[in-house]
Amino acid sequence: MKYNTLIALSLFSFLNVACDKQKAAVDNNKEATKDAIDKRKNAVDAAATEAKAQTDANAAIDKANIEANNAKIQAQLDADKKKADADAVAEKARLDALKK
Repeated sequence: MKYNTLIALSLFSFLNVACDKQKAAVDNNKEATKDAIDKRKNAVDAAATEAKAQTDANAAIDKANIEANNAKIQAQLDADKKKADADAVAEKARLDALKK
């Protein structure tokens, strides 16, 4: 009977240790998976931050280009206005010269 009890106790201890090792492996796998997910989350956050910064930079460049184009067009329109005034003065002078 002592042998049967000893064998049963040994078998129980062996199964208990094997089960503990499996649980430890599951816990290790869970932690590794969580770490990998955290690393991916951090990478996604970093990429999003970089994309936002690049978008802000592109928006600033686009805004500057729009403002520069607006200034260029305004300058051209001012020049056209001055030319029209000068043409009108010249035409009036020509008409005055013809009258004399």
